[in-house]
Amino acid sequence: MDPLTTQHLRIVSPLFVIEQLTHADSLEDDWVVLVRAPEGLTVVRKAGPRDPGERWIGFYSGATAHDLDTPGMLSAIVKPLADAAITVFVASTSHADLVLVPQQRKQQAVTVLEEAGHQVEHGGGEAGEPFWSQH
Repeated sequence: MDPLTTQHLRIVSPLFVIEQLTHADSLEDDWVVLVRAPEGLTVVRKAGPRDPGERWIGFYSGATAHDLDTPGMLSAIVKPLADAAITVFVASTSHADLVLVPQQRKQQAVTVLEEAGHQVEHGGGEAGEPFWSQH
């Protein structure tokens, strides 16, 4: 792996859910990622104990912040996961990426990312450090 795209990833909490809402649906304030598209809203938010559907683990690349003109940063994370047939959902900021993988694939994703040369900080607890905390 190119040392310029090797990253320090932090597993963050909480567990997340991904929902597709229509434009008419009401939106709570507990969202972490919100994307509006012609077909509706895609929302990533903290998973509640009664939420149906799959839970997702977040890998955050904020410790390896980069500018928008730094090529290959996201693909360096996503390609090894794709090669291992691990589904991802990605949200990016202007300097880092949040890559979600299904909770049941967490250990495999950690192994794949570490074998690709990334450092994965496991943090404490089930999912890791709170996503919105300062690190």
